[in-house]
Amino acid sequence: MNTHLTTALRLAAAGVPVMPLSADKRPVANCPACTNLACGGRPNMKTPGPCTCLAPCHGWAAATTDPDTLTASAWASAWRQAGAVAYHPGGAGLTVVDLDHADAIAWARRELPATRIVPTTRGEHWIYLGAMPSANGVRSGVDVKSSMQYARWLGPGTGTMTVLPDVVRGLVVKEETTSPRGGVVSSPPDRAAWDHRVATGCRHTERYVRTGLERGLALVRARRESGAGSQAFGVAQFIARQHANCPGPCGLDVLGQQLITAAVSMGVPEPYAARAVTNGLAGAA
Repeated sequence: MNTHLTTALRLAAAGVPVMPLSADKRPVANCPACTNLACGGRPNMKTPGPCTCLAPCHGWAAATTDPDTLTASAWASAWRQAGAVAYHPGGAGLTVVDLDHADAIAWARRELPATRIVPTTRGEHWIYLGAMPSANGVRSGVDVKSSMQYARWLGPGTGTMTVLPDVVRGLVVKEETTSPRGGVVSSPPDRAAWDHRVATGCRHTERYVRTGLERGLALVRARRESGAGSQAFGVAQFIARQHANCPGPCGLDVLGQQLITAAVSMGVPEPYAARAVTNGLAGAA
């Protein structure tokens, strides 16, 4: 049996949802029927949908503890090309603080409670007991991986796992839900509405674009407690993908500004909202 599959089955038996990573350490690519979320997405992703793919699809959302799924013929090709095993920390009730360099590790040793540590190629994974929202770049060299993300399995690590502390939760909550110290969140000025005067190279109708935008804005505004910044990133990335085959320009900056405004209205600091949307629009390019 494939070594990675053997590892995956052992983890699954312990209640850890797992999935194969390809040789470049990325999730196996979506099947053609699901490219650009054409299927609507798996039911537990940000965009609920009817995906019933038998093969691993949609990255972390495909992670499972079901041995019959892991050993199914539909997954066999993925395991043959696998270069590693990944797991969904949030699905296992865990949070991984991913420290990418020596300065990040030094910070964690000063500021975070001791817990189980797994060495990585560039740094360390600090693993805590408890799930939370995920966020990348919460500070230099530090990512928080839990819900809706995957982490590469690099072994069990050493040390006793500690219950997820407030200081780790605060790394995400502070950035997405509180105003900058000494100031208040301000809303960007309204900008021009999207139409073909700003999108002369767009192949979509105004109705199509505006309907998609309104659905995306509704998703951002639904994140009243936390996560509006991450949701704005996801919506921006999805919108950019819909315009990937347009000759352009498509006026995505206008759509992006409305996403920023929506995120700010939910309490996201404007610089963070702008960065999230800009990265989302660029990430699908």
